[in-house]
Amino acid sequence: MTTAAARRIPIAQMLRNLLQTRWLLLTIFAASIGGTFQYGFNLSIINAPTTFIQNFINETWTERYGTQLESWVITLIWSFIVVAYSVGGLFGSLLAGPMAIRFGRRNSLLLSNGFVLIGALLMGLSRTVKSFEMILIGRLFSGINSGVGLNVNPMYLGESAPKDIRGMVAMSFAPFTAAGLVLGQTIGIREILGSEELWPLLLASCAVPALIQLIILPWCPESPRYLLIDRKNKDLCMKALKRLCGDINLTAEIDEILAEKKALEGQKAKKLWDLFRDRSVRQQLIIIFVLSSAIQLCGNDAAYTYAVYVFGAAGIPSEKMQYFTIGTGFCEFISSLTSNLLIDRIGRRVLLMGGYSLMVICGILFTISLTFQNQISWMPYLSMACIFASIVNFGIGPAGVTVIIPMEIFDQTARPAAYMISGSLLWINLTIVGVAFPFIVEGVGSFCYVPFLSISFLAALFVGFFLPETKGKTFLEISQEFHRLNFKDQQEQTETKMLPCAHV
Repeated sequence: MTTAAARRIPIAQMLRNLLQTRWLLLTIFAASIGGTFQYGFNLSIINAPTTFIQNFINETWTERYGTQLESWVITLIWSFIVVAYSVGGLFGSLLAGPMAIRFGRRNSLLLSNGFVLIGALLMGLSRTVKSFEMILIGRLFSGINSGVGLNVNPMYLGESAPKDIRGMVAMSFAPFTAAGLVLGQTIGIREILGSEELWPLLLASCAVPALIQLIILPWCPESPRYLLIDRKNKDLCMKALKRLCGDINLTAEIDEILAEKKALEGQKAKKLWDLFRDRSVRQQLIIIFVLSSAIQLCGNDAAYTYAVYVFGAAGIPSEKMQYFTIGTGFCEFISSLTSNLLIDRIGRRVLLMGGYSLMVICGILFTISLTFQNQISWMPYLSMACIFASIVNFGIGPAGVTVIIPMEIFDQTARPAAYMISGSLLWINLTIVGVAFPFIVEGVGSFCYVPFLSISFLAALFVGFFLPETKGKTFLEISQEFHRLNFKDQQEQTETKMLPCAHV
């Protein structure tokens, strides 16, 4: 199918194609429930028991050493617990590439569940054995699992999907991420597991999605591209395609993978440092450096990690904070579903540019509303509307599209290493924002979102000028387009040298 034809496929037809492939639907669920769902879930469940865990830290220390901790020491230990998740995520991102190459995409997701199960056990038993250190170590292990899942999940789904619905399938991880956020926020309320008696069970509940994945995912096929290009097993590739795609363009799909395999003949999976020395991926590296940093530096996750600060500045009563926080997660879930339906229809660039541009507008209005909220009675409501609207815009564009970009713009040999870079940047910048945001709020007050909206503005400009559209293109076509971009100067020099010959 041509690129032009792919653009004309209606959303209803895309959905019918997806629904006809029940194994692909099962694979999406099984991969995502223990992949990016865990990321969203673990990101949000730590917020509700903050006070209880801080009290537990002080009580444990007092029982051990007979002295109480000063408040700043408790805050410091709590900060280490929060940051441990991001540190674990960074380690997981660096592990994801070698794991995806050695064990395959599906098996990497299965193996990574070992980390989160260890983490759940440590956190669940922490109060019983009176060790707050176990919470920190447990969060570290949970972060490793999320780091692997956030990289391998979209890679696995993107490589397993038919070209016509590749964007929809690959980006299905985004609604699962948002669903994890919402569920983590919901069960964390005081009426469910967010009480002083049940918070260890809340932290240990991340074992449930892991167990679900361990039961279902082994029945799903491995990535067909991995089987043919990396493992050179055409028979297993054909079996996987038949299960995943049914009869939808099966001949075209295998021909596409064979053409990609031929283009990569003799090449091995690239290591991390190989990408930095390879001129043929220079443009792609710049793109993922910018986009993987902007997705965190735009400030969206700050609203989840430090929701109390944001809503407090907007004038929301403390007893209603947890319910408004659930509303933010639900907004991102709805918007990510919308983006999932639109990505193969209107393309990646439009969603990214539109999302970041609208976030800029929301950030400006939010800054104005915070500045005048003490003078005008209805300004706090405008502040809340801006926060919710910004999260919706983030979910429509940057939240999902950013993570599938490395899967599309890098070829099979470079993709795992590219995700190592992309994932590492995501976790590093998440840590930076998490640490810096309270100080930004304290230092600049009502102008706390100015740095973030500035990043969103620059990201929108960058996408408009430098990101080619990948909608409806095969992986080989995308690689060839970037090859022309990366060697454009050489081509121009060659054409210039040939010009005198044209006049002979």
